[in-house]
Amino acid sequence: MARKSLSFPGIFPAILAYSFSLLLFSLPIVCGHDYHDALRKSILFFEGQRSGRLPSDQRVKWRRDSALHDGSSAGVDLTGGYYDAGDNVKFGFPMAFTTTLLAWSIIDFGRNMGPELKNAVKAVKWSTDYLLKATANPGVVYVQVGDAFSDHSCWERPEDMDTLRTVYKIDTSHPGSDVAGETAAALAAASIVFRSRDPAYSRLLLNRAVRVFNFADKHRGAYSNSLHYAVCPFYCDVNGYQDELLWGAAWLHKASRKRAYREYIVKNEVVLRAGDTINEFGWDNKHAGINVLISKEVLMGKADYFESFKQNADGFICSVLPGISHPQVQYSPGGLIFKAGGSNMQHVTSLSFLLLAYSNYLSHANKVVPCGERSASPALLKQLAKRQVDYILGDNPLGMSYMVGYGVRFPRRIHHRGSSLPSVVGHPARIKCKEGSRYYLSPNPNPNLLVGAVVGGPNVSDSFPDSRPYFQESEPTTYINAPLVGLLAFFSAHP
Repeated sequence: MARKSLSFPGIFPAILAYSFSLLLFSLPIVCGHDYHDALRKSILFFEGQRSGRLPSDQRVKWRRDSALHDGSSAGVDLTGGYYDAGDNVKFGFPMAFTTTLLAWSIIDFGRNMGPELKNAVKAVKWSTDYLLKATANPGVVYVQVGDAFSDHSCWERPEDMDTLRTVYKIDTSHPGSDVAGETAAALAAASIVFRSRDPAYSRLLLNRAVRVFNFADKHRGAYSNSLHYAVCPFYCDVNGYQDELLWGAAWLHKASRKRAYREYIVKNEVVLRAGDTINEFGWDNKHAGINVLISKEVLMGKADYFESFKQNADGFICSVLPGISHPQVQYSPGGLIFKAGGSNMQHVTSLSFLLLAYSNYLSHANKVVPCGERSASPALLKQLAKRQVDYILGDNPLGMSYMVGYGVRFPRRIHHRGSSLPSVVGHPARIKCKEGSRYYLSPNPNPNLLVGAVVGGPNVSDSFPDSRPYFQESEPTTYINAPLVGLLAFFSAHP
């Protein structure tokens, strides 16, 4: 008997119909969003997160050069890259994931970016230039610059910071297959972005990705074991390093088309637990992303040997659908995906990106996702992803955009040092470590708009405290924005 599609009326179980109607028709609804404007701003945000010497075409004018001596204590140049969030530390694990997702956004949706494509490519290169520095020495990956405990005890502009810029690395004696595997994935994905734009740079990225992946695979271990005192509790790898090895191999397979990576994936699918925690995708857990990425080849009819990954991807889709979702995936009354833990918008944008990417792969293959006795159509997945994007942009119970600078009402007191302190332009005198506390505790709006920043967002009840101390709700991160770039690109062309 043919499966019924969830996109057809009259076939939902009562709970599913009710849940999905909440997602689609929660008020207030803005009459159309300017997705291209939101796209432009979501990419501009990355310029506000830049570390190092800023280029002449820098568009976020209240920022200035910072951290110009990073790496000097270890005799290496580690200037550049991105601050991950509202602090002044450069964490390699989330930076690499950010890079991978920015690259994937361009690979799948770059054709929809219009004039913003060049800025998206620049955002990738700002990170890959840094990752190349961090992986310049064979058998070593520099994975963090800045003592997070020292940094978090101060509220300073990055231009002023005098906290410890300690350099942390993994090597053959202190492995970190998780962060190295993600770094390999980032370099490989970026090599695809630059394949036709800058072939020499693309080859450099791919060759480095191969070397870093080999290091990650040969010297297995979690970086949060090797560097627990530095990276925990900030970016501990709770999920284990196995998924990053598969993730890195998947991107190297896509970038190089070498049979060795296909064989590695097939051979290690069970050993590296490809089917685990299918409703997770983020800087720590790549399982759902692995399955969706690899499934594209199956849906194109080119890789039957990856069929189990498609089954896992289908399982992921079913696990996030409203009404039948896994208990770990909730929906707020206003229709927002919610997962327990901090900074919920990272889950919203990453999971929505996978919904959209998979819907496109399904559409090209004229397939649907089986979920028990019913199935989910590509149109339904796009609809659900769009509902999440629209919620972020203001279609929510508070009528608030969670992107700074988009819409009339948006967060004004975000947990971000550079945004909340007077700029160097307006206040040239140095603001010392503890002198910044009064700005942190001030009820006044931030003096510098970090345009395009998407904050951690509301809680499961759709309430949001626009207050700096509530960092889980009010802090932006690069890995919230990276998948959102792809989503906004698609919906700017398909509103």
